[in-house]
Amino acid sequence: MENRTLYLLLMLIGTCLQVSAQNRHTVSGYVKDKANGEGLIGVSVYVREASTGVVTNPYGFYSITLPDGTYTLVFSYIGYQKVTREVTLDADKTISIEMEDESNQLQEVTVSTQREDENVRSIEMSVNKVEMKTIRKMPALLGEVDLIRSIQLLPGVTTVGEGASGFNVRGGDVSQNLVLLDEAPVYNSSHLFGFFSVFNPDAVKDVKLIKGGIPAQYGGRISSILDVRMKEGNSKKREVNGGIGTIFSRLTYEQPFAKGKGSFIVAGRRSYIDVLAKPFLNSDLRDSKFYFYDLTAKVNYQLGDKDTFYASGYFGKDVFGGGDFGFGWGNATATGRWNHIFSNKLFMNLTGYYSNYDYSLGQNVNDPSAKDRFDWKSKIISASFKPDFTFYLTPNNQLTFGGQYIYYDTRPGRAVAVSEGQETDISLDPKYADESAFYIGNEQKLSDRISLQYGIRYSYFRSLGPGTEYQYYTDEVGQRKFPVFPGTDYKRGDVIKGYGNWEPRAALNIGVSSNASIKASYNRTAQYLHLLSNTAAASPLDVWTLSSPIIQPEKADQVALGWFQNFKDNMYEASVEVYYKKLYNQIDYVPGSELLLNQFVAGDLLFGRGRAYGAEFYLKKNKGKLTGWISYTLSRTERQVQSINNNDWFPARFDKPHNFTSVAIYEMSKRLSLSANFTITSGTPATFPTNRWEFQGWPVGNNYANTRNNNRIPAYHRLDLAATLKSKRKLFRAGEGEWVFSTYNVYNRRNPFSVYTRANQDTPLKTEAVRYAVIGSFIPALTYNFKF
Repeated sequence: MENRTLYLLLMLIGTCLQVSAQNRHTVSGYVKDKANGEGLIGVSVYVREASTGVVTNPYGFYSITLPDGTYTLVFSYIGYQKVTREVTLDADKTISIEMEDESNQLQEVTVSTQREDENVRSIEMSVNKVEMKTIRKMPALLGEVDLIRSIQLLPGVTTVGEGASGFNVRGGDVSQNLVLLDEAPVYNSSHLFGFFSVFNPDAVKDVKLIKGGIPAQYGGRISSILDVRMKEGNSKKREVNGGIGTIFSRLTYEQPFAKGKGSFIVAGRRSYIDVLAKPFLNSDLRDSKFYFYDLTAKVNYQLGDKDTFYASGYFGKDVFGGGDFGFGWGNATATGRWNHIFSNKLFMNLTGYYSNYDYSLGQNVNDPSAKDRFDWKSKIISASFKPDFTFYLTPNNQLTFGGQYIYYDTRPGRAVAVSEGQETDISLDPKYADESAFYIGNEQKLSDRISLQYGIRYSYFRSLGPGTEYQYYTDEVGQRKFPVFPGTDYKRGDVIKGYGNWEPRAALNIGVSSNASIKASYNRTAQYLHLLSNTAAASPLDVWTLSSPIIQPEKADQVALGWFQNFKDNMYEASVEVYYKKLYNQIDYVPGSELLLNQFVAGDLLFGRGRAYGAEFYLKKNKGKLTGWISYTLSRTERQVQSINNNDWFPARFDKPHNFTSVAIYEMSKRLSLSANFTITSGTPATFPTNRWEFQGWPVGNNYANTRNNNRIPAYHRLDLAATLKSKRKLFRAGEGEWVFSTYNVYNRRNPFSVYTRANQDTPLKTEAVRYAVIGSFIPALTYNFKF
C-alpha cells in the first residue's frame, strides 16, 4: 500500500512537471539589498500582465512560470525603491536585482519591510513580524535593545513576570516554543535570569513569530515558532557598528571577501556590572562574579550561480558566584547550510546543526584539597540533518517537501559531592533518543480571492538505550509513585519506546475585497522533549527530559479564525483573531516533588490536559511620522490534572485574561525620534490559604478546599520612554553615531512578581501578605550607538 501511494505521488508530480513545461518558461533569481548584498525576505514580485505574483523565500529567491510572452515584473518592498523589469519569455530566464533603500527620498518612517498588503493577501495568519529597525527604536531596559522583550508586546504573547526567562504564547509554557537561531534550537534564550535575551540585535536580520497555522516544515514544539535569521554580513564594503551602554557594550564587524562572492559578520557583547560594582562591594563580596558574554558569527560564500554555502554559530555564557561558590549556564550552536538551485523551479536548502545547552553549579570546584566540595554539570545536546525543497509548479502552486533527523544526547546530571573528604557520586545516567520526520505541503491559489495552504508532517520518536526503565506504583492517586524493582535493562542501540504522530496542517484565505480577507487555520503538533519545572518561573537549572514509556509526547490541536483589513492605502492594518487550543499529556507534579538529580523523577510527575482560547485585537500604523501598534488579548489558559484542584479545571500559572500593549514611535526630525511602550495585564494566578490553624502560637496557612490558583496577584502595568538623537558630526569623519536616552518603568510602579503570606514579626498571630517585586523603581539609562 505504501509503495502504491508513493508511486501515485511521483506520477502526480511528474504530470505537473509535464503540464507546466508545455509552452511555459520560468523567470527566477535573487533579490538583494543594494547597500549590503543581504537577501531580502518577502519581496513582492508581481506580474502585471498576468495579475499574479510570488514573494521571495528566506534567502531572497523567487521563481515564476508563465506562458510565452512579454511581461512586466514589479519588485516592491516597503522601505525600498520599486524596481520594474520587462522580460520576454521565449526561454527560461534568470533576473537577479538589487533594491535600494529609499529612506533618503521619503519623509516618513515605515515599521514594516514586507509588501504593503502582505497581511491581507498572504495565507499566513497568527504570524507577527517585527523589524529590527522598529525594535531598535523602542524603549528598553537599561537602554539595551532586546528581541524577546519586544515580542512580549505582541498580541497573544505574555510572561509570568519581570525577569522571567522565555515567553508564553496562547496558553503554552516557555518550553513549548521552538526558538531557532539560523535553524538551530536555542534551549535557554535568556541572559541574566531573563532580563536580556541571547540575540545580539546588531547581528539579527529577520524575526518571525508563528503562533498558529504552523507550516508543515516546522515541528518539535506545540505552542509557537520563533524563527530568528542572522545577517549574512555586508558583501559590499567593510562595516563596523556597536554600542556602549549602561550594563554592557557590543561590537560588530562585517566585511566582504573573494571579490564580493563571500562575506562574514562577527558580533560580540560583554556585560560589566561586576566591574562597575566592584569598588562598592565589601571584602566578603569582593570576588563576586556576575556577568555574561556572547559571540555570534556567520560567513557565506557563493560557490557559483546555483550554489551558496552558509556557516553560522553562537556561543554565550552567564557566570555568577563568589568566593568558593560558582554557578553558570550557556548555549552553543553551529549551523551549516547549502542552497542549491536544481532548476529554475526547484530550490533546495540543506541544513545541518549542532546545539548544546549546559549549566553547572559547584562549591570549591577548583580546590581539590577542600574537605567539602560539590560539582554538578548538566547538558542537553541535539544534532540534526534537514533537507528542505521548494518546487515552484506554477505561480499558483508552490510545493514544499523535505525531512529531518535529530539525535538527542541528554546529561541530566553529573554530580560529585565531597563531605569531610568522603566522595559520593550521585550522577544520573545519560539518556539518548532520536526523532525523524518528513513533510509535504502545498500553497495553492484557487482564484484571485481564494488561496489554500495544506500539508502533513509525520514524526517518529525513539527512546534509545543504554538505560534502565522502571514501572511505577502508588498507594494514592496524585502522590509520589515508587519504582518496581528490578527494572528492564536496555543495551546501546535498543529501542526502549517509540512514538509516531501524524501532524496535519491547513490554512485558508478568502479575499472579501481588495483590502480585506478572512483567514482560517488548523494545526496539530507534537513535542517529544519536556522541561521539568515546578517553580513560579523557569530557571536555568530546570531539567530537560525526553519522552519515555512513562512520559508520553505532548500534543496540541489549534484552530483559528481571523478578519484582516487595511485602511487608507495600507497606512493602517487591523486584525481580529479568535483561537481555541487543546493540549494533551501536560506535565504537573506531586506535592513535594524532587526534580533535580532524581533517578526516579518519572514517579514525581502527574499528567493532564489543557485548553486555551481567546481573541486577539491588533491595530498597526505603518506610515507617517507617528507609527506603532495597539494590541489587546482576551484569553483564558487552564489545566486539568487528576487529584489537583479536586479534578476540576484551574488557571495555569501564566494565565492572564486581559493583556493590553501599545507601542508608539514618533519621528520629530531626521535627527530626533521619540518612542513609548505601555503595558497593562492581569495579575498571574496564585494559590493562597483559605483558612489557618495555630501551632505553638504561630499561624499555619491551610488550603481547606485543596484548590489550585484560587486567587490572583495585583495587575501589572508599566510605561517606558525613550529618545534617540543622531549626532551632527561624522564619527571619525566617516561614520555616524546616536545617543539613546531611555527610562524603564517611568512612574515607579512596584509590579509584583509574586505575593505570599507570613506571620507578622511583631504580632505572630497576625498574618500579612508580602509583595515581592523584582524591579521596584524607575531605571534611567544612556547608550551610545555607532556605525562606520
